Parts: sequence; structure tokens; C-alpha cells
Amino acid sequence: MNCEEKKKLIKPAADKIPLCRKCELLGLAKSTYYYKPKTVNEYALKLMREIDTEFTRHPFYGTRRLKDHLCGLGYEVGRDKIRSLMILMGIEAIYPKPHLSAANKEHKVYPYLLGNMDITRVDQVWTSDITYIPMQGSFAYLAVVMDWFSRYVLAWELSMSLDSGFCISALESALMKSTPEVFNTDQGSQYTSHGFTEVLKSHGVKISMDGKGRAFDNIIQERLWRTVKYEEVYLKEYENYFHAIEELKEYFDFYNNERRHSSLEKQRPAEVYFNGRKAKLGAA
Repeated sequence: MNCEEKKKLIKPAADKIPLCRKCELLGLAKSTYYYKPKTVNEYALKLMREIDTEFTRHPFYGTRRLKDHLCGLGYEVGRDKIRSLMILMGIEAIYPKPHLSAANKEHKVYPYLLGNMDITRVDQVWTSDITYIPMQGSFAYLAVVMDWFSRYVLAWELSMSLDSGFCISALESALMKSTPEVFNTDQGSQYTSHGFTEVLKSHGVKISMDGKGRAFDNIIQERLWRTVKYEEVYLKEYENYFHAIEELKEYFDFYNNERRHSSLEKQRPAEVYFNGRKAKLGAA
């Protein structure tokens, strides 16, 4: 049964069972039930797809270089339009600059803790980030929580908005599996939000955040996005939000359990992660 079929089974006013419980019983995220497609004109969506593809290849490109690229493809577009679309997509070039569009000055920012750290074991450092996912006539945002050492994707969530809720949901799902020593993210408002940081604090996790405009502090996540985009997202055209969820679920199962990584000596992320967990529990 796909997500759309599950959604049709839910009738909020039919009985006294809470909506969240119905979603839980059907294995359906509450955000999925409330999903409504975003409306963006077709031209803007084409530009966003081109921006995403080029930005995935060159995450240091700003509006000037992206404008040159798009004009070279035959689009008539200015830097202001590109800048507004990048904000909508939740992306920005990695070079240092005075302001970050996704930051919130009212939120506390934590120091970067990974500078001199040798990452040698699972659950030592987890990382999370958000990326833009194109669909037919719309788009969504994907958040992933990953173990740095093993590259194992512990949890992921797809959302139609950039609020912090889906990032917190992914974090809570990951924490049901284990607990890291350090959790590293960028300074986006989703990760500096009170709700997100309080979940980490309640589990005794040290919080680390990349320096302003330094996405390469979290380079391991950038490599994951390139892999996901070129092995999955760009090869398919998701019909809608529910289709994207189904296909991404299948891909992450493949990524964790079948795909061998050269950086892991040709091992799979799942075997590295769970063997590491066994070794840690055995040593304890």
C-alpha cells in the first residue's frame, strides 16, 4: 500500500481515535497526511532544477557563476531571481559572507568541535543536513541523519516546508537506534532551533556547528548529497511527494545495505555501522 492509499483510509471525524495514532498505525508520517503540493510556475521550477544540478556539482558557485551557467543554457535570468530561488531552495554558496539566509540571530550558535578530532568509530559523530528534491510541478526538502564514520544513514524525512519539525522527527528516529557523542550540523535555523537542540541536550549529546559559510566543515554530508542526486534523484522524475518517499525509501535501503563504498574498503555502510556497534558493546 503506497502513501496515497494510506492517506485515503484516514477519516479524522469518523471515530475518537486521534489522527496521530491513525497515522502511526498505518506507518504514515503526520506531515505526509497534511501534504499539499506547492505551486510554483513552470519556468521557475525549470530554473530550480538547473540550479540544483549545477550547485550539486559545484557547491561553491554563487549567483554570478550560476547566472553565467544558466545564460549559457539559453535562460534569460538575472542574479536577483537566482538569489530568490536559492533562498526558496534552502541553498547558498560555501564561501564566507556576512549573512546566511537560513540563520536565525535569536538562536544560539554552538562552536565547531571537529577541527582536531580523529573520527575512528561509529556513534562518535553524527551529522545532518537538508537538500532540495525536485518533483513534477513541485519540490520538497530532504533531511538526513548519518553516522560520520560508517556513512550509515540512520534516519531521513521528506518535507514540503523548511520548518524544523521534519529535522526533529529525523533526529528522534535516529536516536531510537543509538546515541552519538557529538552531533554536527550547519548553522541553519532548523538546527539552531530550541526544539532541535533541546532533543540533543536531553540525550547528553555534544552539539557542533560549522563555521559561517564553511560547508566543507560538513563535507561528508555534501558527498552524500552528490551520491543521492546522481544515483537516484536525477535518474527519475518523481510524480509527487508520495512517489518521492517510496523511491527514496528504496534507495536508502540500497545505499545502506548493498552499495559498497571505496572509503569503507568496499564494505557496506550497514555492516560497518552494526559491526562497530557490536564491537563497542562488547568492549563495554
